[in-house]
Amino acid sequence: MQCVSFDAFRTLGLPNVRYIKPEHMFRHKAEIRDAEWVLFPEYWQLGGVLFGLKGRIFPSLATYMVGHDKVEMSRAFEMVAPGNTPWTLIEPNTESGAERILSQMALPFVAKLPKASMGQGVWLIRTVQDWNAYRSCTDVLYAQEWLPIDRDLRIIVVGERVVSGFWRLQGFDGFLNNLSQGGRVDGKTPIPEAAMELALTLAKKLGVNHAGFDIAMVDGHPYVLEFNRLFGNTGLPGLNEKVTEAIKEYLIAQDHSDDPDDDPKEPTPPLKVAV
Repeated sequence: MQCVSFDAFRTLGLPNVRYIKPEHMFRHKAEIRDAEWVLFPEYWQLGGVLFGLKGRIFPSLATYMVGHDKVEMSRAFEMVAPGNTPWTLIEPNTESGAERILSQMALPFVAKLPKASMGQGVWLIRTVQDWNAYRSCTDVLYAQEWLPIDRDLRIIVVGERVVSGFWRLQGFDGFLNNLSQGGRVDGKTPIPEAAMELALTLAKKLGVNHAGFDIAMVDGHPYVLEFNRLFGNTGLPGLNEKVTEAIKEYLIAQDHSDDPDDDPKEPTPPLKVAV
């Protein structure tokens, strides 16, 4: 299996991988065209790699498109799992759009920038002054109900299985759980089955095959907050190695499933859940 990678860190440890800097893509068209897999292209490369060179990419196109911003993501979640999606309002940043949200969403609520990550660009809106400060930073208003939680879950899915998961406890600000914002890892408390099942269900229905899902539990019920296509691998010892091995197994399995000698009557194996 010969692969080209545009992300040296995320493919470290995978065999037969040639790393190419994304900005050098046009110098290596033949190598990209001949590769069995093109791994972790940047979003701006997708048109050229997928449609220009007919490359086969990992993560999937669905992973890129659904994960492109929180607006796309929330609409996809609401389509396939409305009962597990927090109430979300999305409006243009106009006076009428802002008023529609304030008239419907009870304070406090959460506001986010559509393309922020790692806990950045997230506001807890307690007052109209908070709301106006948020509005000054965005063209699109994204408001979501506040959930009464002091922790959430990071569930990592690669291919068709859960690779790992852990609780993230709130950081110093009493609001954000992201590790980059002071959140702390709890790797000992068991992961609820309902959270893992929700992550797998979303991944399967949406065609997402490399994601760190953020899931909140409220009275035993899971709510999906978002997922990150390029999630951090520092939550638990050995997590990076687990993810790398899962990617390798998935790519090999996909190649095997494309083998014309495979028996088409062979049943598809069930999804695996292993943490």
